[in-house]
Amino acid sequence: MNNRRAFLKASGALAIGALLKPSDLFALRMAKKPIGLQLYSLRADMREDPQNTLRMVASIGYKTLETANYNEGLIYGMEPIFFRRYIEDLGLKMRSAHVGGPQFDGSNKEELMNWWKKAVSDHKATGAKYIIKPSMPIPTSLSELDKWCDYYNSIGEVAKKGGMMFGFHNHAREFEQIEGKIMLDYMIENTDEKLVFYELDVYWAQKGGQDPVDYLNKYPKRFPVLHIKDEEEIGASGTMDFKEIFETAYKHGMKDYFVEVERYNYEPLESVLKSFEYLNTASFVK
Repeated sequence: MNNRRAFLKASGALAIGALLKPSDLFALRMAKKPIGLQLYSLRADMREDPQNTLRMVASIGYKTLETANYNEGLIYGMEPIFFRRYIEDLGLKMRSAHVGGPQFDGSNKEELMNWWKKAVSDHKATGAKYIIKPSMPIPTSLSELDKWCDYYNSIGEVAKKGGMMFGFHNHAREFEQIEGKIMLDYMIENTDEKLVFYELDVYWAQKGGQDPVDYLNKYPKRFPVLHIKDEEEIGASGTMDFKEIFETAYKHGMKDYFVEVERYNYEPLESVLKSFEYLNTASFVK
């Protein structure tokens, strides 16, 4: 049995406690900062044992969740209401969900709206506020991108009627140019701010050649949610200015943020723990 599976066999609090001094564990349990976690950070663990993994996330001290699994009306194999009750019993709150949705070909917008209506209804039942498309194909022309913007406005209308907010999450490639326009800028400027928001992934913005702080200042009303990300664990690379990012985001009314760890120096759970510790002890994180 490998280390990760052995880790999962232990109870959440004991497993996390084994990595920490007693004083550190007490500090985590008493943590008050609303630090969120994108569960893609623990994708393998969530596939193998989602309930015990969620217990460990709560033991670390995370307060809010963003999911990355939705299939045939289930979230990590659980009915939405069950998922909500389970995490709330752990002291966690569901705030956001990444959902890919069915394939959009530019002409089938209307036939896809029923899928989005159900997705909104299911995620509203979990207590989530945001439903977010995590990626998209890169269009070859602005006219093609216009169809996507119209599609996102329509999903935004469905989400709004269902009591949620619809958003889009960037990677580095959305900072490439299409016909002389930066793709993400064009999307922001051609979607209705009352229907579509953007979840700025600060790491991918920087990888795309942009300063995330500049984007927060350029579009102060469009980024209520952030992905806090680094090369591996949060703060490990020393190349991300998280202090300025947080200070600027707070200034513009950031509502939620979620840690995402995709590459690791340690077992994923330990990487997620170290990322939490970095933010929990940072004076610039409220």
